[in-house]
Amino acid sequence: KAISVLVDEMSYGANSSFALYPALSSGACMAIDAHAADELKQQFLPKMYAGTWTGTMCLTEPHSGSDLGLIRSKAKPNNDGTFSITGTKIFITGGDHDLAENIVHLVLAKLPDAPAGSKGISLFLVPKFWVNEAGELEGENGVSCGSVEHKMGIKASATCVMNFDGARGYLVGELNRGLQCMFTMMNCERLSIGIQGIGCAEASYQSAVEYAKERLQGRATGSANQADPIIVHADVRRMLLTMKATTEAGRALAVYLGMQLDQAKYGETAEQRAQADARVALLIPVAKAFFTDLGLESTILGQQVFGGHGYIREWGQEQLVRDVRIAQIYEGTNGIQAMDLVQRKVFSNRGEWLEDFLQEIRAFASRHLEGDLSEYAQVLLQRTDSLWQLTDTLMQSGEQNLDELGAGACDYLHCVGYVTYAYFWLRMMAVGSLTKRKTGAFYFNRLLPRMDSLQASVRAGCGDVMGFDVDEF
Repeated sequence: KAISVLVDEMSYGANSSFALYPALSSGACMAIDAHAADELKQQFLPKMYAGTWTGTMCLTEPHSGSDLGLIRSKAKPNNDGTFSITGTKIFITGGDHDLAENIVHLVLAKLPDAPAGSKGISLFLVPKFWVNEAGELEGENGVSCGSVEHKMGIKASATCVMNFDGARGYLVGELNRGLQCMFTMMNCERLSIGIQGIGCAEASYQSAVEYAKERLQGRATGSANQADPIIVHADVRRMLLTMKATTEAGRALAVYLGMQLDQAKYGETAEQRAQADARVALLIPVAKAFFTDLGLESTILGQQVFGGHGYIREWGQEQLVRDVRIAQIYEGTNGIQAMDLVQRKVFSNRGEWLEDFLQEIRAFASRHLEGDLSEYAQVLLQRTDSLWQLTDTLMQSGEQNLDELGAGACDYLHCVGYVTYAYFWLRMMAVGSLTKRKTGAFYFNRLLPRMDSLQASVRAGCGDVMGFDVDEF
């Protein structure tokens, strides 16, 4: 996984729309491999890994977005051990297309006697075309595409309304434990979608740098030229370095998370696997939301470097802005990622997972308190301590009023993100080139201070947010 995240970044940077097809297929393969019966693995995985068949994740329904406990799709047991799936799913990436011989849908549905809410959800494998025991396609399976959405971006990715009309499918995992099975796929997809933010930001940066070196406009201070490349101007450099510093730190965190995912699966001891699992659970919502929030910021900065030309289609910058925008929305909106971080990953365990990660940061920074990186190591330690103090304050206020967690969640996630990026910048500065050190210094001096305003917002509490009556909006 540590290698595949880099391939994912290049794919998203090259073409976000196309990259989504293998990304969803890969996630579906992981869920099937982790939870399906051996017969299903042998029947479906070889063709999916080969790319002959693709995969999807079918969660959202017209009346049920992120609240999956409200889904209405039904699963009726058949006499042969299969199930008949009936319902409608929306926003299904790669739901229907002509790129593959078959499409394997992973569908959340409920049996008629299932428990209410999310505890009654089961997961089913439903192929577009039925597959017999010999692995041959036998014809349509009651799966149809109701429509293909017209979207702001990722226009070459088929986002579909999918109808299941008594479609035959197989149970994956245990009955009523579909969400647990689907989260195997969703964790990988959330990291992948986060990397979409990095890939689009990197593509925007590369184009913006090339343009800034060639575009003649204005003169450098003291220049006798009629016009100089715009990269001589301080504000253009500010924009480019902001893109560079955030993208490179995001890439480092992505590789780190890939290594943790590998360790969670292949670690030598149960303790190593459990620690890696906890680290992934803590940082996946940070990666998904922070990568994509800063990814949009970077593509907008790249567009700004181009000036008016950035608003014109032929240069490609406006498409990157449109394409990356969806990454803040799907696979759980960034607001939901922030609530997941605060409530489930920090508040519910009294900050145990976060404290363990901060100890890792402190240990690394402490090893560099002497030498030419001491200034940055001290800043990182100070910021780490202030993050823990903020966490303690938020947990205490959350015990009195859960709305405190919701009001501060997004700003708090960004605080975690900025400290995490500072950690990886110190790691890169310790082993990298002079350019790496200069970029890291820019991050510490110009971007890490954003934490100050974010912390002030979190500490302001929920009163200003929740004090309005509904009719005052």
